[in-house]
Amino acid sequence: MAKPQTTKARRVIRHKRVRRKISGSTERPRLAVFRSLQHVYVQVIDDSKGETIVAASSLEPAIIGQREGKRKSQVSVLVGELIAERAKEKGINTVVFDRGGYKFHGRTKALADAARKGGLVF
Repeated sequence: MAKPQTTKARRVIRHKRVRRKISGSTERPRLAVFRSLQHVYVQVIDDSKGETIVAASSLEPAIIGQREGKRKSQVSVLVGELIAERAKEKGINTVVFDRGGYKFHGRTKALADAARKGGLVF
């Protein structure tokens, strides 16, 4: 079988492979990351109910004011801190990390480290 040609198609295949192994529950929801070229989005999802509990992105008004002159990985740190804060408000302490088919490197790692620093355990 030939490899898919686009990087997006290859990422989707990697993401499906990761999703076969992990899923979020009520006790331990899934922290899902999506990166676009300019922004980063993150959600805490309860897969048993099929609903998003909390979400954050680099397009939020709280982050737009702080991202002037920062690199994308530094903006990801701000998003990670914000998602950890919102999850704590909802009483979520532990999550399963879903890297979304991306390498655990750069923006994805920066976001994960900031969420851990904010108090989430995964």
